[in-house]
Amino acid sequence: MAEEKYVKVTLVRSLIGEPKRNKRTAEALGIRRINRSRIHRLTPQIEGMIKRIAHLVKVEEVNKPEK
Repeated sequence: MAEEKYVKVTLVRSLIGEPKRNKRTAEALGIRRINRSRIHRLTPQIEGMIKRIAHLVKVEEVNKPEK
């Protein structure tokens, strides 16, 4: 089985003035405030969400988080 990839998604631009769809995408990713980050397993669904709001976020690849 291939090793899972994880990404750290950080909101770097404001959601003010963005379409509701983009605001809801950011909220679904768990990032509601500027400079807040969440770590997600990189799945096709998460990848699509990141592409939709790519102009608002910074994405970094990270090692598997410990629980």
